[in-house]
Amino acid sequence: MVDRLANSEANSKRIGFVEACFGTAGQPLAIPGRVLIGEGVLTKLCRKKPKARQFFLFNDILVYGNIVILKKKYNKQHIIPLESVTIDTVDDEGELRNGWLIKTPTKSFAVYAATATEKSEWMSHISKCVSDLLEKSGKSPTGEHAAVWVPDSEATVCMRCQKMKFTPVNRRHHCRKCGFVVCGPCSEKKFLLPSQSSKPVRVCEFCYKQLSTGASHSDSRHGLEYSSNNGMSDDDDEDDSSD
Repeated sequence: MVDRLANSEANSKRIGFVEACFGTAGQPLAIPGRVLIGEGVLTKLCRKKPKARQFFLFNDILVYGNIVILKKKYNKQHIIPLESVTIDTVDDEGELRNGWLIKTPTKSFAVYAATATEKSEWMSHISKCVSDLLEKSGKSPTGEHAAVWVPDSEATVCMRCQKMKFTPVNRRHHCRKCGFVVCGPCSEKKFLLPSQSSKPVRVCEFCYKQLSTGASHSDSRHGLEYSSNNGMSDDDDEDDSSD
């Protein structure tokens, strides 16, 4: 069915409409063989709180963005290659229901659908697209993925030292390796995680020790680099970490 739709006029129009909704700030999405499988609004668990995001599932990529005007205008486009995606279901908890994890080597996060049926359909279509891509390429599923960040609201004290209380002065930071919410003193060091960034990123003391042991014979670029953020969290420059 996907192959039949690839060169259809209807598919071209649908992809063109998505491109128009993102405008010039978005990347071109129309390439030979690409098919728009489905779309919908999902609740993405962001750092600050859950937020509605528009998602578009293609046969080779997953695209999402902020909703400016529903079905008319979106911004902050993100494109995730499906070959690197792994998904896992998330248990219902309170108001957060019908969720699953989208995990990639670069970034991982949780999303929630409005109904159990919608969740099932999304997970089924994503799994099928990933499976088809891997079968065509002959590649193996991605084994490594970035940690899912613990939301700020779930930590009133540092998750490592269990002592430092978070205040407007003692700000929250996220370890890029384990995803824990940690204080400044527990996350002063940085380490190169090539799948996430070309530069060393913030990690907690616990993860730094583990990473350093494993990389003791590696290139010196993997070494520590002290953060000098003048009291500002380096988490703020993440694409939507401050959401």
